[in-house]
Amino acid sequence: MRSSLLLVPALTMLLHLAACQRNVAVTTPTDAPQTGMAGSVSTPAPTSANTIEPTPRPDAVFDAARRPKWLADRIQQHLNNEKQNPPIHIYSYQYDGATVYYESSPCCDQFTNLYAADGKLLCHPDGGLTGRGDGNCPDFTKTRTDEKLVWQDPR
Repeated sequence: MRSSLLLVPALTMLLHLAACQRNVAVTTPTDAPQTGMAGSVSTPAPTSANTIEPTPRPDAVFDAARRPKWLADRIQQHLNNEKQNPPIHIYSYQYDGATVYYESSPCCDQFTNLYAADGKLLCHPDGGLTGRGDGNCPDFTKTRTDEKLVWQDPR
């Protein structure tokens, strides 16, 4: 009985050494397969860039022409606050024959804002718990025209 108890640690040590000598290496391929497919599922090659946090497009062209003072002040408020994820975007549109400004929400179930050219809040076209806004401008997404990116948070 005593000799069998002594053999257990010795056998465990031998098995461990034998497993370590196999030099098993696990690598992750960084190149796409030569055939274009790896089995039946197409998997993109990994990227070295951080893809979790969105970054503003460096080539984005902002429509800074004739920004009303209230809108410049609103943009400054966003810059003074903590960075939001996703970043805030402001677009101008033509809606019901007038220029309006659409401000995205920072996240999730929050309302977006639609402002008149004078800065008056017209409605919340989308967002909220239902994703349909407050219902005061239900045709906005269907009838808006002339989209221009006015500003997006560059941070």
